[in-house]
Amino acid sequence: MRVIIQRVNYTEISINNNVHSSISKGLLLLLGIEETDTPNDIDWLINKILHLRIFSDENALMNLSILDVQGDIMVVSQFTLFASTKKGTRPGFTRAAKPDFAKTIYHDFLDKIRLKCKLNIQSGLFGMDMQLKLLNNGPVTIFIDTKNKE
Repeated sequence: MRVIIQRVNYTEISINNNVHSSISKGLLLLLGIEETDTPNDIDWLINKILHLRIFSDENALMNLSILDVQGDIMVVSQFTLFASTKKGTRPGFTRAAKPDFAKTIYHDFLDKIRLKCKLNIQSGLFGMDMQLKLLNNGPVTIFIDTKNKE
């Protein structure tokens, strides 16, 4: 499982030119899922995201987590995080999970993060073409791969 975490002032998702969901200050999570992802990966990643200290404290140091600032979280499924560009100029996506499996893991992730915290958790619609509007804060962008826990 891979995630791009972006600290944002707001994010808005539109589908077919209609606003589907939005958040204010918090995190945008672009979540990529592969066939080998497990419930343990979900649990580990949620714990990491919720406790990652990437918000500024009163001394302008990144010492606060999303839980500390009581921010919002937007989760969007993003199979392109498993793009392979090794050959040619068109990305391949064979490492990305098949849609049925990915949808199950995606919804499990949403269910578990909602149970773990009382924050405002919003999401895109799995498998839909979406337009995202966001205002990065910082910018702060972090990449995490559950198969490479650095």
